[in-house]
Amino acid sequence: MGYLIDTSLWIAIERGRLTAADIHAITRQAPVYLSPVNIAEIRFGMGLMREAKSRQRAAAALRRMLRKPMLRITGNTGEIFGALAASLTESGRGAEFRIQDLWLAAQAVERDFTILTSNAKDFEDVPDLKWLELKLPS
Repeated sequence: MGYLIDTSLWIAIERGRLTAADIHAITRQAPVYLSPVNIAEIRFGMGLMREAKSRQRAAAALRRMLRKPMLRITGNTGEIFGALAASLTESGRGAEFRIQDLWLAAQAVERDFTILTSNAKDFEDVPDLKWLELKLPS
């Protein structure tokens, strides 16, 4: 058993809305990972930032993320991603607008991990996926 962190939670930690202790209270001794998808999402956001100070904070966050354990995206991950995307599209729930979330889901399904997120709606309809929502403090 392990956990994969959604980018929404990493951002919440960086902004001080959650702490590493909040995550540890749930995961205990189970392994916790990030994904190259998290890196891509943060880097994309950085590329759109206009304010230098915001870009610097995001770059520092990105450097911290790169030091964390990271799951690989494999050929098997790709097969699972394709099956999940097809299943959601066939059921009319669509997949095209949430490609990054489906890559995270595919990695979690592949390894029988649980996704920790603050956005359950992004994952609640994904077949065979275990997820746990952490409500962010207001």
